[in-house]
Amino acid sequence: MSNWVLQAQGLRKTYVSGPQQVTVWQDIDLQVAAGETLAIVGASGSGKTTLLNALGGLDSVDAGQVLINGQDIHRLPENARTRLRNQQIGFVYQFHHLLPEFSALENVMLPQLLAGVAPKAAAQRATECLQQLGLGHRLEHKPAELSGGERQRTAIARALVNRPRLVLLDEPTGNLDEQTAHQVEEAMLELTRQGETAFIMVTHDRELAGRMNRCLQLRDQSLRPLL
Repeated sequence: MSNWVLQAQGLRKTYVSGPQQVTVWQDIDLQVAAGETLAIVGASGSGKTTLLNALGGLDSVDAGQVLINGQDIHRLPENARTRLRNQQIGFVYQFHHLLPEFSALENVMLPQLLAGVAPKAAAQRATECLQQLGLGHRLEHKPAELSGGERQRTAIARALVNRPRLVLLDEPTGNLDEQTAHQVEEAMLELTRQGETAFIMVTHDRELAGRMNRCLQLRDQSLRPLL
């Protein structure tokens, strides 16, 4: 199997604004290896989140291909694409999107249950992930009973529970105060030093971006090394 977790080639995204067709980005080529951490920075409105969603198969592209472990996610039928996302990709957003009626443990168990894992094994794996992020004492707490940092760490545990080869993070600390953001960043960076999971992160935080293996800038519709 190739060491490339993600290979994107020739990506282009446009949208229609009145009579105009506007190009968000074009000629995007990107390769990410197992265990690599990559930050993507850029001005607001440059299309960073759209690109991240396209890499994860959540948003369409007008040209090009995105290979996840050798499969073009944009050419798969919807059910196969959903299955690939569940098994191979974890997502973390600026807002945690936890289900409020479920405990932290139940929220983290969900991807396992959707993948057909037995409830007992799913609970064990979810507990391991939460403990890894310092939340072993918060398993039964619901999101409203957790701090902002704890909610975001729970969301990260949920993204990691299926042992994905790729995790996509969209401003994962952007909704947190500085001290809490730093705590979440430290927990997240510790995870990047373990295993073969690749991380691609969109962030405005240049300091955090600088702690990744690579940092690229989305500017003038293209992706280039950050100087």
